[in-house]
Amino acid sequence: MHEEDPTSMMSPIYQGLTCMPTTDPTATCTLGAYPAYAVNATNVAQIQLAVNFARNTGIRFVVKNTGHEFSGKSGGAGAINIRHEGVEFTDADFPYTGPAFTSGSGVVGVDIMKAASEQGTVVVGGEARDVGVLGGYIQGGGHGPMTSIYGLAADQVISARIITADGRFFTASSTQNTGLFWALGGGGPASLTIKAYPTTPVTVVTFTFASGGNVTDDAFWLGVRAYWESFITFNNAGIYSYFFVFPPAAFGVNYFIMSPFWAPNHTQAETEVFLAPWFGKLTALGIDFTPVYNTYDTLYEGWDASFAQETVGSDDAIVGSRLFLQEYLEDEATFNATFDAWSGSSRNNASLLVGVDNAVLPAWRKTTLHTMQGTSWTAPTNFITMASARAKLSELQLAWKAVTPGTGAYLGECDIEEVDWQYNFYGINYDRLLRIKDATDPWSLFWTKTGVESEVASVVSNDAIPGENGRLCWN
Repeated sequence: MHEEDPTSMMSPIYQGLTCMPTTDPTATCTLGAYPAYAVNATNVAQIQLAVNFARNTGIRFVVKNTGHEFSGKSGGAGAINIRHEGVEFTDADFPYTGPAFTSGSGVVGVDIMKAASEQGTVVVGGEARDVGVLGGYIQGGGHGPMTSIYGLAADQVISARIITADGRFFTASSTQNTGLFWALGGGGPASLTIKAYPTTPVTVVTFTFASGGNVTDDAFWLGVRAYWESFITFNNAGIYSYFFVFPPAAFGVNYFIMSPFWAPNHTQAETEVFLAPWFGKLTALGIDFTPVYNTYDTLYEGWDASFAQETVGSDDAIVGSRLFLQEYLEDEATFNATFDAWSGSSRNNASLLVGVDNAVLPAWRKTTLHTMQGTSWTAPTNFITMASARAKLSELQLAWKAVTPGTGAYLGECDIEEVDWQYNFYGINYDRLLRIKDATDPWSLFWTKTGVESEVASVVSNDAIPGENGRLCWN
């Protein structure tokens, strides 16, 4: 529903919660941050017309790819829903040897993954089935189950066909329009050609464990710490894992979910060897768990079985994220401080911890853990409760930053109120990106919060969680 509607947003909190679904037939709603106009563009000429119209009239311009976005960036005053249907398998005629895919940015992950599988290949995409692989996902770097062996999604781009703020349509690659190609990370509202790889088998493991009964809270966290002690080994083996830690407020106990432990090009026997040290420590701590192993012939089959369609539209939580470098785990003192700060979020009532154990922002290249945390409330609620949750998330984020100096956060799953966002999202690349943005978009037509050059304007919001429900004003 959210994908197909040209104005619907994944994040109703940042829409302003002004038009939530209801069973009350007499209820009313207001537009809030839903765009007032939409163009269902199906070809390049229509996109160019929309870009030129917005630039010439001064109407705010908002691009929605699939709408899979955590912080409301697909909403605002005036939306253009850009779709490029279809996926084409091609042998690239660029300075690249190997198979590649050319696709429009509107294609969702499940479609391009399936198309690649039918050709005996795999492409780098997210774990969520509805991620628009060739849109903001790539521009933010793009992590997923295949990044542990093939690199970030932004590393896969060979060529981009793009439309700039002056309405021009052209190709950017490593050999033409190279500066803009570098700045885009390959993304943008047109089409891309990305690398494809021969597929491999994958072994997938799922399991849970919890505190309670004979398992104390301290024993639970020692079990999680034992997992951290294996991060470097797992990363060096190309293993990716997707896990959650919930505090007692969620389930009455501390609860760990591995969903899944993803071991590409490893047999079940090899995977069991990797997990043996951690599992041995869990057993010694008296923690019960029952791992379920499945081996698949192709990465697509493993991905399709492991990552179900996710629900969207939460009106009761907000999240922030941080990158944790491998070097923090190589020294006992920094390991202790880092783990204590990370686990401390759960002990201080973060609503959840989500981790991705795998190795754009330069800090990504040295990262061993990308992790998220959140604060929540019981909806519907009042302004004060939501504002308190907003302040709590900022407090929790500061604790993580204190033990991760010089790293940053993943733009695609971030705290939209991130302090010093220029460095935390873009690092040392920001000044160069700013020069390119100034040169190619002097009108600041492509404005989005925490986007490059977004300092020039801000949305005036009176909501407890500042979002897109307000006028965009130039600073």
